[in-house]
Amino acid sequence: MPAMIGPSHYIYVCTRLRARKAKLIPRDEYIRMLNMGLPEITRLIQETTYKREIDELSTSFSGIDLIEVSLSWNLAKEYQTILKILPRPLQHLTSSYLRRWDIQNVLTILRGKDQGLPAGRIKEVLVPAGELDRALQDRLLMEDTSAKIVEMLKGWRLYPVLSREFAEAEESGRFARLENELYKKFYADVVADARAVRGGRAFIDYVQLEIDIRNLQSLFRLRAAGEKGDLREFMIPGGSVSVEELQRLSAIEDLDEFIDAMKTQVTERPLLALLDDLKQQGSLKGRSLQETEIVLTRIKLAQMERMSKAHPFSIWPILAYLELKKYEVFKLRTITRGKEANLSPECIRSYLVM
Repeated sequence: MPAMIGPSHYIYVCTRLRARKAKLIPRDEYIRMLNMGLPEITRLIQETTYKREIDELSTSFSGIDLIEVSLSWNLAKEYQTILKILPRPLQHLTSSYLRRWDIQNVLTILRGKDQGLPAGRIKEVLVPAGELDRALQDRLLMEDTSAKIVEMLKGWRLYPVLSREFAEAEESGRFARLENELYKKFYADVVADARAVRGGRAFIDYVQLEIDIRNLQSLFRLRAAGEKGDLREFMIPGGSVSVEELQRLSAIEDLDEFIDAMKTQVTERPLLALLDDLKQQGSLKGRSLQETEIVLTRIKLAQMERMSKAHPFSIWPILAYLELKKYEVFKLRTITRGKEANLSPECIRSYLVM
């Protein structure tokens, strides 16, 4: 029998998360940061919820390295804190969702090793928010080959997929297929976990939204790269638009016809507006592709906000906070990296999901 989640569980947790959400950095602060230097940005971040991590790590790191590690540690700690306040059924669902970080961390380590990056540099961007904790990540980073790293992950729930796809990824130097296969298994597991919880339907609705957004991003990216043929292996099953339908859409060569066909598959107004803009621009390449991916992410976050307000005591506010916190870290990382690279404020802003 599925585990039961009562209204009182959601009221307690969502009230706690509403207070945490109020502490997220407001949009105006990011605009201010765009016109600051890196030392000023560090001081500003130190006045927020990242203060403890910056203070703790300041004796070992400085500059951009200090910010990178502090952001990663804070995000992981925040997620672990949230897990502790959740009742068991919600804890199980949220833990299942946070396992996505294991995929990101493993791929970051494998790609970093493949590119010959030092272990310390790779470690700065790891976020130990899933099942693979910091101690295991440190052991993985000590290995001198990717094959040994894979071997050490034999106990990982996604190891069968990793071991099946790793040889081809290592030989080609391309990890896209491996990444996609890992996420296919991840989403299938998340949906299965949600079905085991009474009231998990809203969670499945969100997972479906996320799959749709990822598939659209992949479809646009593949089209921009001129990829043709059977693209179904790049798509994740389980979205509201089937993999077969996405394959049919990918075969439409004329851009206007492709966009018109896409519009019959979606209902969200912002997404329809995006498709109209793409039709006017007449291209899915370069800056247009980058902007498209950012807009798709904004659409996902906006939908989560709408659902959170419509269902204030449900799984939606929990998921929304997890995502908003993640993108707060992404924005801070984008700004600081951009500043280090001497990019203009306008250029940095074009990469921000705001």
